Amino acid sequence: MEQDNQREPEHSPRRISRGKALSVFAGMAVFALALDLVTKEWATKLDPHEPIKLLGGAVYMSLTRNSGAAFSLFADHTYIFPIIALGVLCWIGFMARQLRSLPWAIALGMVLGGVVGNLADRIFRAPAPFHGHVVDFISVFHPHGQAFPIFNVADMALVGGVSLAILLELLGRQRDGSRITSDKKTDIDDGPALGDPRDVSSAAVPSDRGAQSWG
Repeated sequence: MEQDNQREPEHSPRRISRGKALSVFAGMAVFALALDLVTKEWATKLDPHEPIKLLGGAVYMSLTRNSGAAFSLFADHTYIFPIIALGVLCWIGFMARQLRSLPWAIALGMVLGGVVGNLADRIFRAPAPFHGHVVDFISVFHPHGQAFPIFNVADMALVGGVSLAILLELLGRQRDGSRITSDKKTDIDDGPALGDPRDVSSAAVPSDRGAQSWG
């Protein structure tokens, strides 16, 4: 059994122009960043001691300022996160070099908007430049993040973009708009199949009535 991976031809309908791909990429990044900034500005007006209950308690608007990562990891080393974010930005720039896929443009744009949104908090918010605390305010199933870490729109964009990128990789969708497909071949000979009437060797042989089978 053999399996060969092949790319779709260059004229695949899934490919779009590089200019259009970059426009979608930039537009998605700006949208995610703008939504994150606006919602964070609104969230800073909330009372941390009085979360707003939504959807019967499925979601709460609960203001908190996070100096670490999820679950407050590395809370005493906030300088690490801007460095990581800058590394992610370089990775996105590398990934976008051959961008001609609409789904990939959306995925990378979401990741870029999410990274810049939280990076802006790290750089510009209190208590100090590059040591700022991220504004989180969305809590699910509990008003104070006991069921799941409190997050923000930038986190949602990051998770959504990374999840979409992973899915595209699993489906063989490439950043240049092509798609890796699998051509399965079997090692069966091209000759007639067993029992084919054209194959004289497989024709039924008249039985001899005098012959007896063993057993």
